Amino acid sequence: MDESPIRRPRMDALPENTRYRDTGCDLYPSCLRCPLPRCRYEEPGGAPAMLRTGRDATIVRLSREQGLSVDELAARFGLSRRTIFRVLRAAREPAELQATG
Repeated sequence: MDESPIRRPRMDALPENTRYRDTGCDLYPSCLRCPLPRCRYEEPGGAPAMLRTGRDATIVRLSREQGLSVDELAARFGLSRRTIFRVLRAAREPAELQATG
């Protein structure tokens, strides 16, 4: 006779026969077909933080590759000059830390 211990179901395991309604969110109508790498509800800061990350990377790329000025970047993205300076400074800081570290 097999006397293996009785295992309790994991706390995070889904119960059997659950009907999942894929209602999505305000960004995408389907969670199961969402192109975002992480759910907007799991990301600290939510969707705005995720969108800001992509925007900031584009600002840095355009500044480096096309040499766009702060004024041109501010006009293109509808941001203040101060925000553009902040984004560019944040992109420079890790490189400066590596150079001095």
